[in-house]
Amino acid sequence: MNIGFVGVGRMGANMARRLKDRKFRVTAVYDVNRAAATALASALGCAAAQDLSEVTAESDVIFTVVTDDNSMREIFSRTGDNLLVNGRGKLFINCATISPQVHVDVENLAMKAGAQALEACMASSITQAREGKLYLMCGGSEDAFRQAEPVLKELGSTVRFIGKAGEAAKVKALVNMVMNINTAGLAEGLGLGAALGLDLKMLREVFSQTGAASRVLETDGEDMQNREHSCFFSAAHAAKDSGIALELARSVGLDLPLARATRAQYLRMVEEELGELDKSGIAELTFKDRHNHSGDRM
Repeated sequence: MNIGFVGVGRMGANMARRLKDRKFRVTAVYDVNRAAATALASALGCAAAQDLSEVTAESDVIFTVVTDDNSMREIFSRTGDNLLVNGRGKLFINCATISPQVHVDVENLAMKAGAQALEACMASSITQAREGKLYLMCGGSEDAFRQAEPVLKELGSTVRFIGKAGEAAKVKALVNMVMNINTAGLAEGLGLGAALGLDLKMLREVFSQTGAASRVLETDGEDMQNREHSCFFSAAHAAKDSGIALELARSVGLDLPLARATRAQYLRMVEEELGELDKSGIAELTFKDRHNHSGDRM
């Protein structure tokens, strides 16, 4: 099985490395960041494709890990060069967190080209991508899922079929929406604890043993306390993903005030040029506001 990758940032590159380790043949990689694609191709011993159609021509299965709706539409429908040139008989596995309707549209485009498409939404981060321990939620046809399952099991500790195209993307949007709300809540809890002069290590331990416990506390609590925000999942992406969930809510007539407030905080980070910090960096807003109001620092 020949495998190609389009989008080799933090997640895509580590997924490609994982499959190479598992003896799959990675034949071509592509990224708008040409330097990133060239460096990864050199490490994997594969081609750094200059054209999207070249990735498809060299591969049986093509993973896409791009940033947003526009990027996804572009790689599948750009005039002149796109992934569906040479696409007949190919399988596209699309891992980006994007709007559910875009996954539906891509599946329809793939079918018209004689190809198949599957969404494989990831609820994990860089370390899990490298270790093959992703949590993967899949949407599309069952036939596409069965074809993809052997390679997906090398990337994920959990590989779950959700339903038709777009359904896994809805679940992923809700996962990230709740995660972002939890992250903002934890940041405010620790920020208030700091303002009250509490020992934050003790506070995190109490949180972990009570109703304040959460997965976010495990992954982000210590980083928030230490003001360490090396990026695993950026604040800019958190804003984007919360926006997807809010658009889904709008489509069914629901108002989600917590999700709105959380997204506003992440948008504020972007506006203050903090968007490339990890999502845990939302704690900086609480500490900053405290400083602005009290004149002292933690």
